[in-house]
Amino acid sequence: MTSLDNSPPDYPTAGQLERTLSQKIQALYRDQLGHQPSKVTCQFFGTQLVIVLESSITPLEQRLNQAGQADLARQVRHQLSQIMKPLVGATVEAVSQVSVTEVLSDASLTTGRTGIIASLEDTPLVRNPEAIPKIKRSRLKLAEPNADLDLSS
Repeated sequence: MTSLDNSPPDYPTAGQLERTLSQKIQALYRDQLGHQPSKVTCQFFGTQLVIVLESSITPLEQRLNQAGQADLARQVRHQLSQIMKPLVGATVEAVSQVSVTEVLSDASLTTGRTGIIASLEDTPLVRNPEAIPKIKRSRLKLAEPNADLDLSS
């Protein structure tokens, strides 16, 4: 006997997806750079994911900056950013199940923050797509159960 289920797939909420991404990216920085940002915040805006990392500057970069070697510290940060961008993109793709088309990144040695923007091919499917600002209306309909579906036969 086969049971037909009309409920929508078990997608995460937007908040759950953003929290999972925050945790995975924080772990990625810890594992790859040996330095864990104190806080990682992720927020979807339509097909963009904004990521803010607090206390993301490594001790080496901080030491170089304090020793008057700000240019060298910026060069180190740039190289680390180039290494991390594809890894962040792959992490976002794995968690969101949406292809990443571009990753932009910049950091401030003064504030210790890093900002990352990941451009996605589409908005990820979530249970509450209305919670994602700037989402396309067509994505709202995809997440709703199909009330017109006749399952009586």
